[in-house]
Amino acid sequence: MISAVERRRIYIFVALAYGMSIILALVIFLTGGIYLTIPGPMRPLALILMMVLMCVPAVANIVTRLITREGWSNTLLRPNFRRGWPFYLVGWIAPALAIIVGGVIFYLLFPDRFDPSMSYMRQTFGVDIHATANPWTVLISRLLITAVATIPTLPLMLGEEFGWRAYLLPKLMPLGARKAVLLLGVIHGAWHWPFFPMGYNYGFDYWGLPVVAAALLYLMVVTFFSTFFAWLTLRSGTVWPAALAHGTVNNTADAMLNFIRGAPNHLVGPLPLGIIGMLGFALLALPIFVSRSALAPMDGPRPAAPKAVQAAAPGAAD
Repeated sequence: MISAVERRRIYIFVALAYGMSIILALVIFLTGGIYLTIPGPMRPLALILMMVLMCVPAVANIVTRLITREGWSNTLLRPNFRRGWPFYLVGWIAPALAIIVGGVIFYLLFPDRFDPSMSYMRQTFGVDIHATANPWTVLISRLLITAVATIPTLPLMLGEEFGWRAYLLPKLMPLGARKAVLLLGVIHGAWHWPFFPMGYNYGFDYWGLPVVAAALLYLMVVTFFSTFFAWLTLRSGTVWPAALAHGTVNNTADAMLNFIRGAPNHLVGPLPLGIIGMLGFALLALPIFVSRSALAPMDGPRPAAPKAVQAAAPGAAD
């Protein structure tokens, strides 16, 4: 069980992370909200404050350590690249594959929504794509560009992962790895709740606003993310692969939106936040969750490096 000292640290960390999230949400709300239009770009101030939000878990980690005099011996910031490089590769590539898989499933189930001319992206966001362009060439080009763009965004991604996976995850592990990743997914997902009344991620045009998206669907999505990010962190012994994976998710999340016909239904897909679009991440996370040793920390039995990404079953890296 979690010791009294560690429980105190957990409570302080969560209170700090949630308190700062609520304050930032109030500032954004009082200054006009997140978006100029939906769908459309964020307000400039909201964009800046949302980037600040991504640093909040890292700040909560640092402040909690200072308050509780925990020290800095277990930060998981050592890159550990020599031993953990396969997990960097998995973290960089697998989320994009999961997003593509979720989008493909969506379009297979709803073939009438597939538009190879990518008119939605051209009309809604002014993307300069010729109507006769090969859709898969466009997709691959975008993925290559965003793969490179993930690297300079790592400091922002580390802002979240240094809090959730580097600090809170080890604190919850005495509950058992499965309970820890589930609870962390719920805590991480609920941390975004103050922003859902402003249309965060799902807009306003859906039944049950904002409870359906915030309290139900998004928690499920983030739990899938949490499971995969936790696997990367625990098995590599460092938080950097999870930060890399987080960056890939953020930078490629709308890749399959290129091909939507008509306005997308964010509760369904093809974005990975929808009930169908998330299936790619479900296929990535469930083998990890059901494996008996996939979530074993690196300081336990030495894990075998994943061969050729082991994309079909990440848990097979045991």
